[in-house]
Amino acid sequence: MGIKGDAAQVLDEGAAVALAAISIEELNERLGEGFDRLLGLRITAASGDEVRAELELRPELMQPNGILHGGVHCAIVESVTSIGASLWLGDVGQVVGVSNSTDFLRACTSGLIKAVGTPIHRGRSQQLWGVVITDTSDRLVAKGQVRLQNLRTSERAAKA
Repeated sequence: MGIKGDAAQVLDEGAAVALAAISIEELNERLGEGFDRLLGLRITAASGDEVRAELELRPELMQPNGILHGGVHCAIVESVTSIGASLWLGDVGQVVGVSNSTDFLRACTSGLIKAVGTPIHRGRSQQLWGVVITDTSDRLVAKGQVRLQNLRTSERAAKA
């Protein structure tokens, strides 16, 4: 379940980055130029049907009271869903997130967290993806979903 062989668009820092037949290592390098790099997010598997990622917790990601900042969970959910939705849409366009809803269920203070994103609905104009984030003991720590708009290249060109 990798991206090798897929042609897709992934948004990074608001700009589309073409991904054609690249490995997970290359995907991480390309995504590693912006916010995902600051977080330390590492993609471990990616396709248009599922994206897996992990993040090692460190002090600069914590709230003053020592637990993981909720914005980190939101950012992971946003990144994982954007990658999966982009890979599914492929080279016919790109996706943009229009809504991110993330629930925080358990505090995290150290260790590794893992995220798995899968599609809930994929339509002509929009996609809805869900993400579960677990800790090293496989306990659910956060759950989120993102609605994404499919911006097809042909539709944008026709409106220009």
